[in-house]
Amino acid sequence: MNKPLRLGDTAQTSRTFTDQELLDLHALTGAPITAGEVPEPLINGLFSYLLGVDLPGQGTNYLKQETRFLNTANLGEPLTASVKITRLRPEKYLVDLETNCHAPDGRLIATGRALVYAKDVAGAF
Repeated sequence: MNKPLRLGDTAQTSRTFTDQELLDLHALTGAPITAGEVPEPLINGLFSYLLGVDLPGQGTNYLKQETRFLNTANLGEPLTASVKITRLRPEKYLVDLETNCHAPDGRLIATGRALVYAKDVAGAF
């Protein structure tokens, strides 16, 4: 059972993407790839992972995500994605979160927000 959600709760994950993952993404989706750069869908996938596994966790339903990409993420550099609860609406089972992704040198790669429905997350409210 997950612990109850609180304003300010955070979760983060780090990941280094490889050439093969870019090729796999292209093979699966036809998405264009640029040599040496991590595609935006893979970065957004880090946020999806955090929301579905860590915060709020299994049973989370995505309602909305907005992401602004500010810098290029280089293939082979470890990226750190984080989510932070900025608003809780327990009467509607809604959770607003800030999303950020940083490179190891501190560059902000992406920033945004997500809105999720967490009624089915055990112990969330």
